[in-house]
Amino acid sequence: MSAVPTSSTATAATAAVTATTAAVNAAIAAKGANGANGANAARPSRARRGETYHFKPHNVGRWLIWSLYAVALIVAPLMWTSSLAQTMLSQMGIAIIACLSYNLLLGQGGMLSFGHAVYSGLGAYLAIHTLNMVGGGQLALPVSLVPVVGGFAGLFFAALFGYVSTKKSGTPFAMITLGLGELIWSMSLMLPEFFGGEGGISSNRVVGKGLMGITFGPQIQVYYLIAVYCFVCTALLYAFTRTPLGRMLNAVRDNPERVEFIGYDTQWVRFLAFLIAGFFAGVSGGLSALNFEIVTAEVVGAARSGAYLLFTFLGGATFFFGPIIGAVLMVVALVLLSELTKAWLLYLGLVFLFMVMYAPGGIASLIMMNLRLAAFGKLRALWPSYLGLAGAALTVLVGGSTMVEMLYHLQLNEALGPKMHYLGVALDARSVDSWFGAGFVLLTGIGLFEVVRRQFRREWDQAQEEIEKEIKRRESL
Repeated sequence: MSAVPTSSTATAATAAVTATTAAVNAAIAAKGANGANGANAARPSRARRGETYHFKPHNVGRWLIWSLYAVALIVAPLMWTSSLAQTMLSQMGIAIIACLSYNLLLGQGGMLSFGHAVYSGLGAYLAIHTLNMVGGGQLALPVSLVPVVGGFAGLFFAALFGYVSTKKSGTPFAMITLGLGELIWSMSLMLPEFFGGEGGISSNRVVGKGLMGITFGPQIQVYYLIAVYCFVCTALLYAFTRTPLGRMLNAVRDNPERVEFIGYDTQWVRFLAFLIAGFFAGVSGGLSALNFEIVTAEVVGAARSGAYLLFTFLGGATFFFGPIIGAVLMVVALVLLSELTKAWLLYLGLVFLFMVMYAPGGIASLIMMNLRLAAFGKLRALWPSYLGLAGAALTVLVGGSTMVEMLYHLQLNEALGPKMHYLGVALDARSVDSWFGAGFVLLTGIGLFEVVRRQFRREWDQAQEEIEKEIKRRESL
């Protein structure tokens, strides 16, 4: 007997499925009608509860979150008024757009890219050249729209390179993006007419007549321009995740074979996502060009692409708001942590290592897990264990960082002698007592952390079991 169904068999099967679907819909409708007329009128059916949740006119929680996000962008420079703070806030806004655009590839599409800085960097170069043309009178364009030029530049190069790279997925895709990133970085030193060589391209953002006193000379004006772009880009990227294309991109990430089986071209889906990510990366590059008024070759280097990857992962690539957390951490690490210690890359690498080992979902996953505990009233019982973990981790950090700082002092500051100050304590980097004390603190912290960790694990598992029982109890009602 042939395994291929005949036309009549397929028609009968289709009719059966249609009839079954209609019967189920009729049963649900009848159940809802009976509930409305009977004693269960106050408790709608599951289908109607889902329909009410998804299609009600106003989602109060969502409006509240977005309102708080807008208020935070508006109020932040009023709370931190120093020049350093406003500069950092401006960089955070730029980094948020860049990390969210990168997460469109990594978190939403499962595409590990090692060359995302190519599109933000080339967008910055095109934006700085456009700004010079505006300043020279060759182009009539408001300064506030220069980042859009960077966005279209990123879109163009994403179309050019993405058509090739998205033909592959997984490791081949990652290697192609790495090769393209190295290619563009090497070209930045070979074509000084466009890239400006090692000195880069500089410009002046204060051009033309100011509108309503806005010249973009003061940093606060540049910040609010960045804040507007940041909010709009965040909203657009979130809206994309709710579209059919965004959902299909998640499906390509999770099960590309099934997506191809139902008739979709996975390469085309990845390519469209690549275009959108390239546009928003270019916008972030254009804002960076306005903020710093100079663009150098490092903006297309592998270090910048690695920073996007590292901090997007630390923030939480599986959640939409994770890259926002990662972007804030990126600016704090690159600006503040690098000024506090020369070993900041070592600390950053250790943080990344421990996050991969114990919290692969990033900081956002930790937040969501604890929100789940709070929703079921289990978080209060874990506070003592959290405080114990924090105290033990702080002890480990003090001991370990003391040893690292003494080692760096001996290697990098040998001309200054063995004496140094760390955490308000005078230390002799060549003294056995200093090393013994630091090692003792480190080992003590590790022992305390292990004891508290085991207690915390027992309490955590018990809380999760109680939550699962409560969920099953509610589902049975």
